[in-house]
Amino acid sequence: MNTDDVLEIFRDAGAVLEGHFILTSGLRSPVFLQKARVFMHADKTETLCKALAEKIREQVPGQIDYVVGPAIGGLIPAYETSRHLGVPAIWVEREQGTFRLRRFEIEQSARVVIVEDIVTTGLSIRETIECLKALGAEVVAAACIIDRSAGKSDVGVPLVALAEYEVPAYPADALPPELAALPAVKPGSRNM
Repeated sequence: MNTDDVLEIFRDAGAVLEGHFILTSGLRSPVFLQKARVFMHADKTETLCKALAEKIREQVPGQIDYVVGPAIGGLIPAYETSRHLGVPAIWVEREQGTFRLRRFEIEQSARVVIVEDIVTTGLSIRETIECLKALGAEVVAAACIIDRSAGKSDVGVPLVALAEYEVPAYPADALPPELAALPAVKPGSRNM
C-alpha cells in the first residue's frame, strides 16, 4: 500500500477536509485529516492497519511484546494493528496533562511499538516514549498511518509510516493571508 492508496481511503471516507484548522500540535493548516471518519469504518481501518502491521514486520527486527497507543487518537489504530501483529494492545492516557499507563502493567524490558494515527510534530509519540521508558520498557519503534511531516519529525525512535503526506502547517503568528482570512476550527482531541 502506498501514499496514494492511503489517501484514497481517506478521501472515500470524506476525511480530507479543507479550511483553517488548529492542529493538535498548535500549528495551523489548510488541510485536516479527520481520521475518525475513516476509523468509523471497520473495513477501511482493517485495510490500513493490516498494511501498517506488514510494514512494521518488514522494518522492525525482533520480537514485539506490545503495541501501545496514545489516547485518544492512537487507540483504534493501535488496537487494530496489534490484532494483525498478534500481540496485546495497551494505551497511555493523560493524567494531569502527562501520559500515564493507568490501566495496565508492563514488564521490564518489554519490546514495544507505539502506534499513532497521524504524526505532525511527533509530540504524542515522544511523550509516550518518555512514559514507557520510565517504566523500563524498550521502545523499538513507532508507527503511524500518515506522517504529515514527510519524514521530518524526529520522534526519538525509528518511525514506520504507512504514508507520508506533507501538508503545510504554520505557526499561528505566521499564517498566509488566505488562511488567516478563514475562521479557525480545532477538530483534534488534545485539551478536551
